[in-house]
Amino acid sequence: MKEVFIEFFGMQNPNVRYVVLGSVLLSISSAIVGCFTFLKKKALVGDVVSHAVLPGICLSFIVTGTKDPFMLIIGAFITGWLSILVMDYIVQNSKIKEDTATGLALSVFFGIGILLLTVIQHSGNAAQSGLDSFLFGKAAALIGKDLLAFGLIAIVILATVFLFYKEFKLICFDPDYAEAIGVPVKKMEMLLTSITVMAVVTGIQAVGVVLMAAMLITPAAAARFWSDRLSFMLVLASIFAALSGVSGAFISYTTPSMPTGPWIVMVLSLIAVFSFFFAPGKGIIIKLLKRRKIQMQLLEENLLKSFYKIGEITEDFKAARSNAELKEVRRFSSGQFREGLNRLAKQGFIKRNNGTWSLTAEGLQKGRRVVRLHRLWELYLTKYLRIAPDHVHEDAETIEHVITPELEARLEKLLEYPDEDPHSSNIPYN
Repeated sequence: MKEVFIEFFGMQNPNVRYVVLGSVLLSISSAIVGCFTFLKKKALVGDVVSHAVLPGICLSFIVTGTKDPFMLIIGAFITGWLSILVMDYIVQNSKIKEDTATGLALSVFFGIGILLLTVIQHSGNAAQSGLDSFLFGKAAALIGKDLLAFGLIAIVILATVFLFYKEFKLICFDPDYAEAIGVPVKKMEMLLTSITVMAVVTGIQAVGVVLMAAMLITPAAAARFWSDRLSFMLVLASIFAALSGVSGAFISYTTPSMPTGPWIVMVLSLIAVFSFFFAPGKGIIIKLLKRRKIQMQLLEENLLKSFYKIGEITEDFKAARSNAELKEVRRFSSGQFREGLNRLAKQGFIKRNNGTWSLTAEGLQKGRRVVRLHRLWELYLTKYLRIAPDHVHEDAETIEHVITPELEARLEKLLEYPDEDPHSSNIPYN
């Protein structure tokens, strides 16, 4: 395995160089354009274009009689771009919705492509051998001429994105504002559509018609989970795409029976799944952990508030309390109740005494603060928002857990350090 690794990444074999560089160029071009398509919520546009290029490839072959990559790309670009115009025309000039127009354009153009491909296959032209690889891709068959064509297109795409980055960014996030400040939105959208078609056209030979939409959208979707900045998102999507391109080529090289294109998409999918679950801030697992943390905070503070309220009634905040006493103040499920008490004990807010619980000095201080915030907010709602006293409790139950010390100080000052809430309950201070 070590020898194979060295041989592959040594790039001594020209075929390996063509496949790796071609896969990386295709992947990066698609990923960068896909970021803008993804942000504009036009994810299915790539699917339409990838299916619509097939008739262009077939027509180009019928006209020229050869599989020249430049000619095939020109034909594919024309029909791919035409499919977007047809889809937009249907939406703007009929009652048909965008999703229906997308399905119509995709199926009609792909149907024409399959028809033309069948005609070519029965024409007896020996040069048509391998033309059907555009359906499922054949990255391992890339040659130097293909690499040159893809390289030129990649340069055009990257240069266009670099030159019109601000305009593309504006039309993705706020087209109305872009139009208001004089950005030619329609022209920019047409330009973005054109480079999207170019990216799809170049990727068809690697992964084929069926999987090209994944090449366009998956890197962008994965990168979106890691950043809210477009510039960083573009860099991440490019890295994910390049990594998948190299990985797909390496897997195909080590196991010849494994096709390169599908493995590129597989690696991209694995990166995307990992991002969906573990990306900081937006990952599913991270969100679940944050939700769990918030739930535990609410549980702990509600328990401390129960301790404090019992102390107000008995005028003894440090006396031991039984489970039954605490549950009389507020309902808790048995599992939550035990977990909350154990967590408070570990943090030093309460201590256990032969089956009963009592507040520590730290717990008393924290419980007092939660009660104070609750009652301050109730008073604020009644005094400034004119809400009836019997309608403020539920809102205060929620907000008491998120009020910061800064907002607490502002509330106290605004309300002039009140002594009682709307229900004539004492507002405790330190």
